[in-house]
Amino acid sequence: MSEARGPLLDVRDLSVAFTRKGSPDVRAVDGVTFTVSPGETVGLVGESGSGKSVTSLAVMGLLPPRGVRVGGQVLFDSDDLLTLPRDRMRDIRGRDIAMVFQDPMSSLNPVVPIGVQVAEVLERHQDLKGEPARRGAEDLLARVGIPDPRRRLKEYPHQLSGGMRQRALIAMALACKPRLLIADEPTTALDVTIQAQIIELLKELVQDTGASLVMITHDLGIVAGLCDTVHVMYSGRVVESAGRRELFAEPHHPYTGGLLASVPRLDAPRGAPLHPIPGSPTDVLQWSDGCAFAPRCPNRIEPCTGGPPPLESIGGRSLRCLNPLTESEEVPA
Repeated sequence: MSEARGPLLDVRDLSVAFTRKGSPDVRAVDGVTFTVSPGETVGLVGESGSGKSVTSLAVMGLLPPRGVRVGGQVLFDSDDLLTLPRDRMRDIRGRDIAMVFQDPMSSLNPVVPIGVQVAEVLERHQDLKGEPARRGAEDLLARVGIPDPRRRLKEYPHQLSGGMRQRALIAMALACKPRLLIADEPTTALDVTIQAQIIELLKELVQDTGASLVMITHDLGIVAGLCDTVHVMYSGRVVESAGRRELFAEPHHPYTGGLLASVPRLDAPRGAPLHPIPGSPTDVLQWSDGCAFAPRCPNRIEPCTGGPPPLESIGGRSLRCLNPLTESEEVPA
């Protein structure tokens, strides 16, 4: 990694609002800022509805053209992806930036053989045709651990297991050796053994290619074994950012502490109670009125509902909280 170079991806004050005539806008992403350096693995963590996936779709330019208002900047090699012409963005997408989607069954075309779908990426971005594209697709399937790749090229998505479909998506994403890979909940609906295999595969491929990785997940176990830097999102905003070790050793935001406390532990005594975060992600305040997490927060104080808390830098991390956790407020085991 070159020290002199700036970040590969620089997201600045990104906002995404879904609009509908006669109804108030729904702000799914509200002023999100983060960077991804070359070779770095960054985690976006939060419950469903926190804005993680919408952030990734905005970066990839995959939000629908109508009914959506996007603001801020998404700089990739100093080019603002939000203002690039569609043809230029299509060239970057797949070649320089690739994405592994959450549900492989709905992301793959059910009526097109796997081999055709993988080869299509090579034809579009590598100018390979015919037999060279087919061999390239076979090599990619073998690389991601799909057994008997020559036979699998002719099979359709429904003929593959969930783990194999996810591997096929990863093969498509890595076809052009992108410099940035975005993985959106890549282990959803997979059993724990296959989850571990997919995460290990991503880790090995990122190390081999030197690509940067943005891992979007609600699973803190994945973050613990994979990410260098973690950004915790809640209700469309980043509430805490820190290095992985610092975040797990000493969470400052009550929401981060709640996420860590809600993870079952193997070393907990039998019958030990779980510690879920009270309430629901829909129990929120508007950020303009105060901290969105305040209705669920055990550390809530009166100023929390008196206006939006700023995102401040404290001891090498960023924190959006007026009454953070202290060392005496340990995360329950």
